[in-house]
Amino acid sequence: MLKIALKFILYDKPKSIGALAGTIISIFLIGQNIGIFIFLTNSMSALVRNNADYIWVVDSKTTNVNSLSLLDTRLGHELESIKGVKKAYPLVVAGGSARFPNGKSAALTLIGSQAPAFAGGPWNVFIGQKGLLLQEGAIFTDFFDSKTLGDVALGDYFEINGKKVFVAGQTRGVRSFGGVYAFTTVERARYLGKVSPYKANAFLIEWNPSIQPDEITARINSGIAGVRAWESKEFTYQTILTVVKSSGIAISFGTIILFALIAGLVIIGLTLYSAAIDRIRDYGTLKAIGATNRYIRRLILTQALVFGLAGFVIGYLFIQGFRVGIANAGTIFSYPWWLQIIFFVLTLLISLGGSLFAIRRVASVEPAQVFR
Repeated sequence: MLKIALKFILYDKPKSIGALAGTIISIFLIGQNIGIFIFLTNSMSALVRNNADYIWVVDSKTTNVNSLSLLDTRLGHELESIKGVKKAYPLVVAGGSARFPNGKSAALTLIGSQAPAFAGGPWNVFIGQKGLLLQEGAIFTDFFDSKTLGDVALGDYFEINGKKVFVAGQTRGVRSFGGVYAFTTVERARYLGKVSPYKANAFLIEWNPSIQPDEITARINSGIAGVRAWESKEFTYQTILTVVKSSGIAISFGTIILFALIAGLVIIGLTLYSAAIDRIRDYGTLKAIGATNRYIRRLILTQALVFGLAGFVIGYLFIQGFRVGIANAGTIFSYPWWLQIIFFVLTLLISLGGSLFAIRRVASVEPAQVFR
């Protein structure tokens, strides 16, 4: 069966190349857009996702880590009085306007965390150590944000909200949703961001490991008014859900992926249909010598399967090439194993589904047509 299917494929190389190209283009577009969507959702929740070892305590109305309200710092002592809570670390998130020696300016988001634990960041430290943030005016920026931040390098000075700072270290691959992160101490973030010394945006809770985190969150939520405690996984999910609902990103990417799927089905379907029409006498001959419709269906499906397998291998190589290429520019993401399986299933769906056009046409062929 495979040998005969390959002969049919190789007989008309232009149409075979067209069917293969349709499969490759379709799966590449699907993989490309899903990859960008993964990167965006990771960026939306980066602050929570990279501090998964803590319970987050925020304002009771907050469902998005990118939009945190201010809390009174006295809340930290109240949190530490709850059974099971070992430490409540304040986190300050403040906006800032940076001006650089080359005359450029940029907006950034200051993340202030408390030494020496630095709960809340920085993470993915590439150059330097977190302790360097204790130096006067020290901040950490990301390696991939150097162009946005006026080409500043390690040790360079610039201004944030009119106050002098310098780059004491760098992270690599720390991406925020629609902005740039700069890390410093909680005290300096308040000073640079003009936040009251008695305010914080969140508290990150370190708890006794002998107690389940859901017990801690339940105690906080029932015992303290005006705040809500979240486990990091739950807060990550809620942040993504909130942003996706309000921005329409899911509809945009979903539409593109759907059209890529339809385009693949149509291209391979029409190509196989056209090839079947060109070789209708060959299929008729097979029927005349005893081939059943079931055999013909298997023959066409085998051809489609060959296109699907070859298209998946080539398309997946293109997808990985795309992922590695944009990673060099700081757009870093990875495809989980279950998503790779979905890519494979979608490829087979496109190729086998597209073959139905040809199967329906060939099934209606009468053996007697060969002799007309």
